[in-house]
Amino acid sequence: MNTPQSSTTIDAHRRRLLGGAAALLAAAPWAIPRKASARTGKATPGAVAPAKPGTHTSFGPLKQIDAGVLNVGYAEAGPAGGTPVLLLHGWPYDIHAFVDVAPLLAARGYRVIVPYLRGYGSTRFLSADTPRNGQQAVLAIDAIALMDALRIDKAIVGAFDWGARTADIMAALWPERARALVSVSGYLIGSQEANRMPLPPEAELQWWYQYYFATERGRAGYEKYRREFNKLIWKLASPKWQFDDATYERSAAAFDNPDHVAISIHNYRWRLGLAQGESKYDELESRLAKAPSIGVPTITMEGDANGAPHPAPDAYARKFTGAYQHRLVKGGIGHNLPQEAPQAFAQAIVDVDWF
Repeated sequence: MNTPQSSTTIDAHRRRLLGGAAALLAAAPWAIPRKASARTGKATPGAVAPAKPGTHTSFGPLKQIDAGVLNVGYAEAGPAGGTPVLLLHGWPYDIHAFVDVAPLLAARGYRVIVPYLRGYGSTRFLSADTPRNGQQAVLAIDAIALMDALRIDKAIVGAFDWGARTADIMAALWPERARALVSVSGYLIGSQEANRMPLPPEAELQWWYQYYFATERGRAGYEKYRREFNKLIWKLASPKWQFDDATYERSAAAFDNPDHVAISIHNYRWRLGLAQGESKYDELESRLAKAPSIGVPTITMEGDANGAPHPAPDAYARKFTGAYQHRLVKGGIGHNLPQEAPQAFAQAIVDVDWF
């Protein structure tokens, strides 16, 4: 565990500059434990327009592009010449986690890219021979390959769940590609070695599905009941989010991807050392196992009603060595923070760009 963060202070000047945005977020005070981040002479970011969750239900026509070993399905919004923002979803969610975030950012002039991860939606492997690998390093490789295919040199990366781990890895290993980072639940880079360490029973209970997936019964159960299973995960992870059936079904369609079960099962089995990764990624995993620090400008976020396993902010604050702030978003916000609180998430993207 990292050294706990020192007590939070609020700089009066920063309060004046960002007070409007902070009020909209109903977030915890801004924490600047290291260097100041204001850009001298640059206008303040201002507040993102009010947004009610569930206002939008689709992105419109999706795009496809070959990137690395995948043909990636993705949504795009905003001007082609805008600052790129890459938004990454997690398990078991999909691009609709950002369906209300994307138009907010597009309205501010950002070029927003929201891809389906491998094993979701219209993203497909180019070859039947490619391993259906879900280890942490390969998802980051996918994201870098997508940026290369789209000729994006550097992007703000915003994400949660598996996406946040992927974004953390990108920022840690390829900081030249990450302009800034917004990561829900903070620092999520792990290793097989760390995952061998047992947790207290109450903490282990939260990972029940990981152990279920370690069995063939679990794989078969997820194959047969993936829609019911993932709806249960949504309810447990966001106990105060009153999503309707239509909202869930829009995302659940992404789980029909032919590789979804294989990728999901491999990810959790790999974490426990029960499945092998690809040897060509061993060097990257070795670097990640050392828990590298992240130096790009970062805002980490947490909902006040996150029912999924997640680390406490003071356990990871010191892993972010550049300009850094943490926000607690209140109001019964659960694990799927971008979809439950799109205005707060979009505001974080805009603000971190100002660092």
